[in-house]
Amino acid sequence: MSRRIKRTDPKPRSRDERKEARPFKARSAKPAGLRPGGKPGAKAPRFASERVERRAPKAEPEKAAPAKPVEALLPTKVQTVKVTADENNMRVDRFLEAHFPGLSFSHIQRVVRKGELRVDGKRVDSKDRLEEGQSVRIPPLKLDMPKAPNPQSEAAQKTLAALKEMTIYEDDDVLVLNKPAGLAVQGGSGMTRHIDQMLEVMRDSKGQKPRLVHRIDRETSGCLLVAKTRFAASHLTGAFRSRSARKTYWALVPGLPKPKQGRISTFLAKEESEDDTIMRIAQHGDEGASHAVTYYAVVETAGNKLTWVSLKPVTGRTHQLRAHMEHIGHPIVGDPKYFNIENWQLPGGLQNRLHLLARRIVIPHPRGGFIDATAPLPQHMQQSWNLLGLDASRFDPIENAPEE
Repeated sequence: MSRRIKRTDPKPRSRDERKEARPFKARSAKPAGLRPGGKPGAKAPRFASERVERRAPKAEPEKAAPAKPVEALLPTKVQTVKVTADENNMRVDRFLEAHFPGLSFSHIQRVVRKGELRVDGKRVDSKDRLEEGQSVRIPPLKLDMPKAPNPQSEAAQKTLAALKEMTIYEDDDVLVLNKPAGLAVQGGSGMTRHIDQMLEVMRDSKGQKPRLVHRIDRETSGCLLVAKTRFAASHLTGAFRSRSARKTYWALVPGLPKPKQGRISTFLAKEESEDDTIMRIAQHGDEGASHAVTYYAVVETAGNKLTWVSLKPVTGRTHQLRAHMEHIGHPIVGDPKYFNIENWQLPGGLQNRLHLLARRIVIPHPRGGFIDATAPLPQHMQQSWNLLGLDASRFDPIENAPEE
């Protein structure tokens, strides 16, 4: 394979853009580390079918004790709460959720957005992190409060069964779900069913429910990490912030990306309209622009018309992979937001759905070792792989991509 550096852009760029997309050289993959129970110094197995699974057996979710009515836990007047040492570095929205179990996501966002919640007298964002000793002003919380479901109800039992069916890995601290395409991770306008709402049925005897520690898009399927305890949530979110988590995605794109392995580095900014929100390529210094880096590698092609690519995001921006693949001229098949190739025809037999899978996640376990979970191709992607003759057991060259 040629190691000559090539650019992915057809026209010359400024010095600030020279690193926008450059190929990475093949090298030995770094060991992913130990899984819980692994031997010291053991090398992580490869990504393909030769990898030996060493997961803990799926555990039956424990039935939660009946929760107190949510209304009984909510303040009816303004109150001030001090941030404790245990709550240091906790996000504002998680702080509210921890103090008032069952408080809806939409309500939390509303009181923060309106400035009704203050930290040391100042407005904050729901993603801001608190420090020990700070004073949090909490307004009355009376509206839009769904009651915690009765875990003995038929609906709750069905939800527990659905979560069990999705479970790839579970232990006392961590849950990894294989989220199906079309199911949202969190609620939004008109959203009645999503993962965050489903986790209500897993509240423990103290009223605490499992916490989401990262997100994937609604139409993306695959690995979704959930913390079952506050201890695990703190460690896992810290791992994402320090970029200790390694995520791998699979996608199907039109054409053949050149070079076959490369690095995409851009700034992304949110562009909102009345009907939609997309991420656009921005310039350094633009308002709201964040740096985003993605490595990609061609795994296999189908007659140069369609290509299976593997993606490794270094950063975790909204729609990052989708916007980056569109930027280099190879948007992901079935993407309703970013696929804009004129007169392109979907080959017969392939479904017009987003062909993007959160294939694998490797992250340090809060109690030592590593969590290493892999999700199978969803049904619509498996159908495409079969029709195109792609071999899902092939070695994934993204293993050779750098970590930053």
